[in-house]
Amino acid sequence: MSHPLLELRGVGKSFAGVEVLRNVNLTINRGEFVAMVGFSGAGKTTLMSLIAGLLSPDTGEILLNGKPITGPGPDRGVVFQNYSLLPWLTVTENIALAVDQIFPTWTREQRANHVAKFIAMVNLTPAAKKRPAQLSGGMRQRVAVARALAMDPEILLLDEPLSALDALTRGTLQDEIERIWEQDQKTVFLITNDVDEAILLADRIVPLTDRPAATLGPSFPVTIERPRDRQRLNHDPRLKLLRREINDWLLTIGRRKPAVQQTERRLPALAVH
Repeated sequence: MSHPLLELRGVGKSFAGVEVLRNVNLTINRGEFVAMVGFSGAGKTTLMSLIAGLLSPDTGEILLNGKPITGPGPDRGVVFQNYSLLPWLTVTENIALAVDQIFPTWTREQRANHVAKFIAMVNLTPAAKKRPAQLSGGMRQRVAVARALAMDPEILLLDEPLSALDALTRGTLQDEIERIWEQDQKTVFLITNDVDEAILLADRIVPLTDRPAATLGPSFPVTIERPRDRQRLNHDPRLKLLRREINDWLLTIGRRKPAVQQTERRLPALAVH
């Protein structure tokens, strides 16, 4: 019996006494594309940072290949919303920096060929010698994706990587991510606030409740066959039904307002003259 690639068991996290996540349980199998949707500020990035090893859970445990995650590692390729590129390095140099660290025993030619392969995979070969300031937002995000993939991680973690992009660029990069996933069958965990984006890309969607003490809801499998064409999907009744089910869950069960504490207020006594 095969074990899940990634497993979260009863994970909780608090900051300054405020409980952000509570009892988060999730399993992701090898080769699976899972998307998490939820409200802004609910704790999605905190959860991603825990999986990336940038934070440690206060309760529970996170396992990769059955072993506890105790810090960052090359087995997890992370792509954040803000690109995280070094501005003084070119596209090639930004990716090569990661490749050199992960594959130090390779020859210079092997590393150069590996870098070039992933630059070509995200269609950036003509921009290989440009620095981030010379690139559009969408191109910078392509570099970040290429760098993460070039590390050959066990799982690709995408933390709302397209949310800051315009609609046209976002759509183009959605197609790129799906194409790369189909080609490599890399395990992917995507965080997004766009339910339609999750339906377009994922095998399974898990919603996160609103804060405080956010936790995961039930999985919604996406049974629409691949490849998924955006134009056809817009008219597919299965998309409309799934979108409605997820949005209804988020708005009825997932949206939880913290209880307002009623405190008795006493007015100061007035002096009588």
